[in-house]
Amino acid sequence: MRRFALGMMTSAALMAGLASQVQASSKDYSKSTKTDLVTKIMGNKSYQVYSSLKLEEVTKKVKTKTKEKKKYTVKKKVAVKKKSKKGKTKYKTVKQVKYKWVTKTAYKNVKKKWKFGKKLTVSADFRYAHVQSKSYKVKDGKRYYYIYVNGRPVGYVNEKAFALSKANVVSQVSLVNNPSDSVGFNAEDAINYVTDQHGSLVDNDSVEISCKSAELNISDTGYVSSRKAGTAVLTFKYGKAKATSKLTVRGDAKEGISSADVTPVKTDLPEIETWSANDGARLSSSSTITSKDAVSSSHKYWATKTMSGNAKSADIETIFYHPAVLSAPGSSNLEAKVSSAVQGIDFYDNDLVTSNLDLGQADNWEARGHMVYYNMRKVKKYNWQLIPSKMLSFNTWLSYIKNIKVSPYMKLGHGQSVGSTKKYVYVLANWNRSNNWSNSQELIRVKKSTMEIDKIWTFKVWNGSAKYPRIFLNADVIDDNTLLALFHNASKHRYEYWKISRSGDSFKAKEVGATGSDLISNSAEVQGFVWNSAYDVYYIAFNDYLFKIGAGLDGKTDAGKLLNYYKFDTGRREFEGLSSYGPELYVNLNHPTETLKVNHITK
Repeated sequence: MRRFALGMMTSAALMAGLASQVQASSKDYSKSTKTDLVTKIMGNKSYQVYSSLKLEEVTKKVKTKTKEKKKYTVKKKVAVKKKSKKGKTKYKTVKQVKYKWVTKTAYKNVKKKWKFGKKLTVSADFRYAHVQSKSYKVKDGKRYYYIYVNGRPVGYVNEKAFALSKANVVSQVSLVNNPSDSVGFNAEDAINYVTDQHGSLVDNDSVEISCKSAELNISDTGYVSSRKAGTAVLTFKYGKAKATSKLTVRGDAKEGISSADVTPVKTDLPEIETWSANDGARLSSSSTITSKDAVSSSHKYWATKTMSGNAKSADIETIFYHPAVLSAPGSSNLEAKVSSAVQGIDFYDNDLVTSNLDLGQADNWEARGHMVYYNMRKVKKYNWQLIPSKMLSFNTWLSYIKNIKVSPYMKLGHGQSVGSTKKYVYVLANWNRSNNWSNSQELIRVKKSTMEIDKIWTFKVWNGSAKYPRIFLNADVIDDNTLLALFHNASKHRYEYWKISRSGDSFKAKEVGATGSDLISNSAEVQGFVWNSAYDVYYIAFNDYLFKIGAGLDGKTDAGKLLNYYKFDTGRREFEGLSSYGPELYVNLNHPTETLKVNHITK
């Protein structure tokens, strides 16, 4: 009953929060009030961002009038009663006390006054950035938070700039009818973000989730079964934040059943081995967070071994070094930390998207992380490493920030099945330790304009029955309705290529090629898969090997035929994702994270 008990916990937490606010009202807010480092979600309203906010004592010159008694000796002829013998009036001098207004100048402290620092920019510039805070000041009853943006300390902004008590969830979830799915759909996957009354991101586990349906129900652990058809309305609630999502389990239980009947193309490969990922490079990109060790030169690696024997037939060269991190120092929890450990990449024209999971998270069942969008039209090869630091001028830094978008914390799976189109990014969020189970596969669509999830589907692919499932750990998006996916049939020592097509919310799968080889003989995992449309070939990446295989989709090559392979000596920095756009091919390396362009290989 975890989720429903959480509703009671939430109320208690809110009461405790209100009590703490009452106690805090007597505090001296001239100093910052410290909090845990939290992620802030920016709202739609724009407020000024200031470099500083100080409460100062103001000394003012004040003129005051005081009334003083002053005695004056006045020589005044005052007539006396007696007259002189000559008949003249006698006078005498008298003393008279007079009062005079005297103006005095005094100095005194009249009040304390809030003083804002320099106007830096407006909060709308950070709408799609990763914003965090760990302190605030109270001015006239309003909180002003000191914010970090994509890791860099920036300044103060009114908390009204945040999305206060808001829940943002996927409006529609469509699940395949899968009688063999032993897990179901995790309702938390539909959450983009939920915030508290101060705009701080709430942990998904703290959100109360309920299910209203005649056919479906939600388990105590928050999963909805897809074993039978039905519809449901999921309600997500935390405090005053509330949102709903419509969930549908489709009716056709036979959807996704196909045949793996393509004859694999044999290869004459020698026995090829690569090193274990455990023996790979260990230097983390986060070591460059201070930017003192930022890379200032490109890498270029030539192929040292190929099937054709021409070792100079291909090279890879740096085009972009990723930021060291995109979160503030001390970001310990995974929701707050935007790691530079990239698992997958994809280009569409000049748009680059990456899947960023903290080190070691890609192997987890419910692996989650962030996606990052870069406008490569504005990218400079080296400077973007400096984003978390203050080594860039503020205006230069701001121009970079406007060309980066960071997604909410979301499910990514292994993170290497990433693809994109003009408007959307797609992630096939499968677990790379599933051991080819018969459960459904989750396809997540993200809007590029906001980098928020807008639709979730699940589908299944079985070869005849649930006994022979096909779980895809690597896939490439061809268009908004088509995936190309790679399956390693280890028991039959072959790789299979599948085309998965969507019509509305339904999916069909067809095997379109097969290669009769394990390619790498020591069971190394695939680190990237992509289809190059210009030359109609697949590329499959392992730690330091790249295989080129005919796709046969456009009739330019023979489907499944091995055309070449290339070994690159990268200093045991493993490939982490492949991408292709038009004739170009790109690879990604970590430690530090960089994207490289492949030259000469496609011709």
